[in-house]
This record gives sequence, C-alpha cells and structure tokens, in this order.
Amino acid sequence: MREIRTDGVLTLVFDRPDVRNALTVAMRQRLEEICVEADEDDEVDVVVLTGTDPAFCAGADMKEIAARGAGLPPTDPGRALRELRKPVIGAVNGPCVTGGLEIALSCDFLVASERAQFADTHAHLGVLPRWGMSALLPRAVGVRWAKELSATRAVIEAAEALRIGLVNHVVPHDQLGARVTAITDDIRRANRPALAATFALYDDGCDLAQSDAVRLEAERGAAWVADLSVFATKDRSPSSG
Repeated sequence: MREIRTDGVLTLVFDRPDVRNALTVAMRQRLEEICVEADEDDEVDVVVLTGTDPAFCAGADMKEIAARGAGLPPTDPGRALRELRKPVIGAVNGPCVTGGLEIALSCDFLVASERAQFADTHAHLGVLPRWGMSALLPRAVGVRWAKELSATRAVIEAAEALRIGLVNHVVPHDQLGARVTAITDDIRRANRPALAATFALYDDGCDLAQSDAVRLEAERGAAWVADLSVFATKDRSPSSG
C-alpha cells in the first residue's frame, strides 16, 4: 500500500494490481495504524482511498486466508476508517468487491470512475461480512437492494450505483483524480473542528429517532464554542481552523 502526502491530503493506494488489490493481513493492519496516525497528525486534513488500476479493491486476500486458516489475527479496517475523525473519501477507480465494498462503505462518501463496479460475494463464498457491511449497505441503498446484492452477487455498474445512492458522483475515468482534488480543496476550507463535530452528529444521530437526533444536535450546539474569527473574512485558506 502506497502513502502519498500532498497539501494536507493523505492518499492511500491499494497497490497489488495483479490480484485486484486484495488486502493481506499486513496491509489491513497498516491501514488500521494509518487511521490512528492520521487522526493525530495536524498536517492531515483529508484521507483519500483508491486503488491501482484496474481495480479498487477485491477485499481480503483469499489465498492468504486459505493458507493460514484460523491462525489469522483479527482485523477491522472498516471500523478504523469509521473512527477516523477526519473526512475519508473513497475514489473508486474500478471493481470494488466484497471486503473492498465494506472498505468503500466505511468512507464518508464516494466518488466513482465510470469504470467502477460494485458487488458483494460474502454469502456465495460461505462467509459473513466482518467490517461493517451488514449495517452500512442497507443504510446506503435500502434493505431491499442490500438483500438482492448479497443474494445474487450482482455486479452494479457505476451509473446504477449512483442511481441507488451507493456513490455520490460518477466521473470519466481520466477525471477521477481531478474531481477528488477539487472536493478535497473545498473540504480543507472548512473549519476542521466544526466539520469533525458535524460528521459526529451525522454518525451518532443516524440510528436515533428524529426527535432524539434533533435533541442531540441542540445539546452539542449549546455546548459548542464558535470560532468567531471565521466571520472576519469571506474566504479562508485551506487548513485554517
């Protein structure tokens, strides 16, 4: 896995194209470590996940699992991504399957290339998801679509993924990097603590009744101390806040 740092953006590239960027245990452990490190690094404003063409990620390395069996240490890169308090963008450049889909779902939002494809094969492999998919996929696309995807291992093309709410944007393949850069530039203009607190409200409130979510917002809003310097200028440079 390659790590690229540019202007407050940490880009993580799954880099095993010969096996569709399948994740070894070592890669999953490193991803978990990076999430902790990025949380503590003031030079990181945004994290971007992508893969080396032609795939985004095929999930866990099944050959390694078959070879090592029960001796594999447990990992949960999905939880590590969801616990990261900085925005995480998935730049889905190609097939995104099973554990790779769980990784994508654990991002805050997704920008997809026109070449992106999505599928879940857990049930057809005789295994259960372990990185959050059973909670995240129904919330993204609805329980009926989630059940169909898992039951049939249907491959969802990028345009259909956009239609059902699985991704935020679909762009031409050669424009994926530029679109993600434009989004990260916008994100970096936000007040970092306020954005993190807003994301926490979304995450904590999504499982609550609407009245309870509104009450949670009111409680946290009342305790929030605003940075009034934000109002001193109409345009703020990236990384301020």
